[in-house]
Amino acid sequence: MKNFLHLPELDDTTLRDLLARARAIEKTPVSDALKGRVLGLVFLNPSLRTLSSFQAGMAQLGGSSFVITPGQGTWALEMQDGVVMDGATAEHVREAVPVLCQYADLLGVRCFAGGKDLALDLTEPVLGAFARHATKPLINMESAIDHPCQALADWKTLDDLEIPARGGRFTLSWAWHPKALPLAVPTAALSMAARRGMDVTVLRPEGYALPREVMALAHSEAARSGGSVRETSDRHEGLDGAHVLYAKSWQAPACYGDSEKEALLRAPLREWCVAEDWFRPAQKDAVFMHCLPVRRNVKVKDEVLDGPRSRVIRQAGNRLHAQKAVLLSLLGVR
Repeated sequence: MKNFLHLPELDDTTLRDLLARARAIEKTPVSDALKGRVLGLVFLNPSLRTLSSFQAGMAQLGGSSFVITPGQGTWALEMQDGVVMDGATAEHVREAVPVLCQYADLLGVRCFAGGKDLALDLTEPVLGAFARHATKPLINMESAIDHPCQALADWKTLDDLEIPARGGRFTLSWAWHPKALPLAVPTAALSMAARRGMDVTVLRPEGYALPREVMALAHSEAARSGGSVRETSDRHEGLDGAHVLYAKSWQAPACYGDSEKEALLRAPLREWCVAEDWFRPAQKDAVFMHCLPVRRNVKVKDEVLDGPRSRVIRQAGNRLHAQKAVLLSLLGVR
């Protein structure tokens, strides 16, 4: 494994190895396996779990890390080639990334979607720029259209909970949010569950069907594993027999980049806030998952987050174990 950019790029053997490593690391979390190694972390967007889990992971493995926040503690970065840099950006990614790679043994980048042009965001322009100029292994810590670190941790969580793969029912549900959110986590969760071999349902209101490119990827992963993918706007149908309800908000593709139009579309949908009564058609012991952060009583009710179904803390904890497995694998440490 040279880079960790998208989970679908990994073959089955590599994926199984990462999950097995994560389980072993959870049991024996501290070692000097990465003594003297350095991880460079570039955050173009805010973070709580990703930043802290990667830094904690490197420390627990005997290594160290540094954090770069372009435009705040360091120079703002220009991503486009051929531009006249007479504006706010003072440093180009063509120089910045190779320089950072001289200081670190591997590099991670977090770069959210621009949120204005769906076709452009689907091409992963910022992640692609980093990948083109990186001379060391690169980790996608969430990009315009994917979050493989979250997906790997979610897969481990499902395994920990002994949620069946074949025959397991996974519902990815849209939830209300006061602003339009990126597609990275829903894309990652959907393709992960499909790749695991589960029967996946995307539950969303009219107008919030995921982009055809995202759905095509999920169908491809399901075909690869023997799972299935379908969509519905009917809550009872979408949760019928579900083992997992995974909630996330995302912006409507038809309104992408138009905040006023998007706000009008979502205005009457505040009832899309997960409550305990949502689970009536689901399995009796169905669990609730969310990547965090989550707005309480906006996306999900307290009764669910604080109740016995919630697995959000376990999910967050698995970020640490899964990412440590990625670090060791990228650096070739057995």
